[in-house]
Amino acid sequence: MFKTIRDAFRIKEVRKRLYYVLFILIIIRLASQVPVPGVDTSFFKNYFGDSANDAFTFLNAFTGGGFENFSILALSITPYITGSIIVQLLTIAFPSLEEMSRDGEEGRKKLNRITRWLNVGLSLFESIAMCIGFGNELILEMNVLNVITVVACLTAGSCFLMWLGDQINDKGVGNGISIVLLINILSRIPQDMITLYENFVKGKTIARAAVAWVVIIAVILMVTVLTLILNGAERRIPVQYSQKMVGRRRIGGNSSNIPLKVNTGGVIPIIFATSIMSFPGIIVAFIGKTPGGWGGKIINMLSPSNWFDTSDWFPTLGLIIYVVLVVFFAYFYTSITFNPIEVADNLKKSGGFIPGIRPGKATEDYLNTVLKYIIFIGAVGLIIVCVIPYIFNGLFNAEVSFGGTSLIIIVSVILETLQQIDSMMLVRNYKGFLSE
Repeated sequence: MFKTIRDAFRIKEVRKRLYYVLFILIIIRLASQVPVPGVDTSFFKNYFGDSANDAFTFLNAFTGGGFENFSILALSITPYITGSIIVQLLTIAFPSLEEMSRDGEEGRKKLNRITRWLNVGLSLFESIAMCIGFGNELILEMNVLNVITVVACLTAGSCFLMWLGDQINDKGVGNGISIVLLINILSRIPQDMITLYENFVKGKTIARAAVAWVVIIAVILMVTVLTLILNGAERRIPVQYSQKMVGRRRIGGNSSNIPLKVNTGGVIPIIFATSIMSFPGIIVAFIGKTPGGWGGKIINMLSPSNWFDTSDWFPTLGLIIYVVLVVFFAYFYTSITFNPIEVADNLKKSGGFIPGIRPGKATEDYLNTVLKYIIFIGAVGLIIVCVIPYIFNGLFNAEVSFGGTSLIIIVSVILETLQQIDSMMLVRNYKGFLSE
C-alpha cells in the first residue's frame, strides 16, 4: 500500500489528482464545523450525552460529527446513499428502470440523475422531520422563516457534498461518495481513541493500563484482519470456451473464471439491518416519549448499545433479530446484483461452459447452489465482524462510534482507491510504451 502511494506521488498527473482529493477533503472538514443559523448547536451534544440512541450515533459517525454539531453538513451523504439503494431496489419492480440499467453509460447517467433528485427529496424530508420532531428544543425561535432556513441549509449541504463527490470522480481518484463517507468516519476515530483512553487507561496503574491497551489493540486488529479476509475472499468458478474452426484457423479454446465474492453484498446488508432496527428508536426520539412495559423492553432490545450488558441480558435477544436481518438482506441484495440466469445465457451464447456442468439450466442451477453457500458464509463473516465491537462495548462499556460497519467501509474504500491508482499508473506506463 505504501509503495503504491509513494510511486503515485512520483507521477505528476496522479499527484495532481491526489492533491485535488486532499483539497476537497479539507473543504468538507471545514464546512462540517459551520453551524446551521438559528439553532441550538449544543442540543444534540447534550442529547448524545444523555441518550444511547444507536440510530443517531450511527448517523453521527457517518457525518464525521457534523450531526452532533448540527452543521450545514449534518445530513452528510446519507440521503444520497439511501436514494441509490432505493433506485437499485426499484429496478426490480419497474422494467423501464431495469432496461435503463442495461443501457450502458447513457443508462447509468439517467439513473444517477434520478438518484440526485431522490437525494434532494430525502434531504428535504429528513430536515423537515427534524424541525417538526425536535421543534423548540432545536430551533431557538420557532417561526416559518427559521424553519425554512434550517431546511434550506441542511438540503443545500447534502447537495453540496454530492457535488463534491462528483468532482472527486471527475478530477480526483476513487469513488467520490465513498471517499466523502470515508473521511467522515476517519475523523471520528481520534475522538473515539480519547474516549477509550479516558475510560480504560487514565488514572489506572501501569499494569492495568498496559493490559487495557493490549485488549483494545487486539480487538481492533482482529476486526481489521477479519474485514480484510472477508473483503478479499472469493470463489472462482472455472469456465472453458469451446473451439471453433474458421477456415483453417481454430478460434477459442481458452479458459477463464467467474469470480464470486464471498461478501457479495458488501456493507449493504449491515446498513439495511441497522436501519430497520433503529427505525423504532428514531420514531420514539421524535415523539419524545419512551414507552413503558414491554414496549420499552422491545425498544431496548433493538438497540445494540444494550446488548451484552451483564446487568440485564434480556436486550441481547435483539442480536437474534439482527442476525436474521443480515442473512436475509445478504441473500436479497445478491439476488438483485447477480443474476445466474443472465450469466448462464451469456456463457451459452459465447460458447463457454463450466467443466462438468451442462450449459443452460444446469449451469443456472449450479450457480444458484454455489451462491447459496458463499452468501451464507459471507453473511456469517459480516455478523462476526460487526458483533465483536458490540461485545466489547457491552461488556466493557466502551462508548465508541466506530465498529465493524465502519471498518468494512474503511477497508473497502481504501482498497478500491488503491486499485484505481494502480490502474491509472498502469495505463500511463502503457501510454509511455506506445509513444516511444
